[in-house]
Amino acid sequence: MVSITPSPEPLPQLRKEMIKKMMEQGRRIDGRGLMDFRNLNVKIGEIKTADGSSMVSLGNTKVIAGIKLEIGQPFKDTPNEGALIVNLEMPPIASPTIEPGPPNEEAIEIARVVDRTIRHSGFLDLKSLAITPGKYVWILWIDLYVLNHDGNLIDASTIAAISALISTKIPKVEITESEVKIIKEEKYELKLDLEKLPLTFTYIKIGNSLILDPILEEEKISDGRYTIGIAGDRVVSIQKASGIFTIDDVKTILNNSLSLYKVLKEYLINNVFRAS
Repeated sequence: MVSITPSPEPLPQLRKEMIKKMMEQGRRIDGRGLMDFRNLNVKIGEIKTADGSSMVSLGNTKVIAGIKLEIGQPFKDTPNEGALIVNLEMPPIASPTIEPGPPNEEAIEIARVVDRTIRHSGFLDLKSLAITPGKYVWILWIDLYVLNHDGNLIDASTIAAISALISTKIPKVEITESEVKIIKEEKYELKLDLEKLPLTFTYIKIGNSLILDPILEEEKISDGRYTIGIAGDRVVSIQKASGIFTIDDVKTILNNSLSLYKVLKEYLINNVFRAS
């Protein structure tokens, strides 16, 4: 369990000015355009001891996701549904800006954005996780671990979480009057709706420049952050962290995200999920 230092080492002034000047010219220090995603690599089933897992590399940002299932009681307000719980951990090896300690607000925020985006998308049918409605349900834990932090942890974590869900298998259970017996030899896939695949797209603003998928250097000098979650043709979550975003900014974010969503969704389904 860790926290992020509240005041990470700032960029040197010359470096900061160079980044801003390049953005004014429509360029970035890593060679991308302002609205370009970094290279994405997704591996599924990386943790053999987990019920589902994935490893995601978004540029140099790396996140691993592990899923564990356990039988428990449903929440009182949702007796006919299983439970989804998302946690995020950031060990000090992931970045010099991270130090040991309890999770801080940023780590908690990322976990909540991932949770909310999945939950509101309709991608995962929580009712399918009910074993005996009102009595026994599956509790699905998604544990996210940051291996290397080079910016945009929200989008990398979302992709890691949904990819781990794709690989998750649920054991068959036998219910008697006195116990619930798990039969690990017999498993079935989660009930997932790929048409409602949830994805997030994170933008930051530096001066008047709006950019997608920021690296850590860009995040350090950003004036604001805006994350939009999309599933199918719907916006399912929005998270804004400081800064002023104009109506035109929001329109640009929405239109760009809807277009990119179709491309990224098709890539993940055809080249990652169906190939696994």
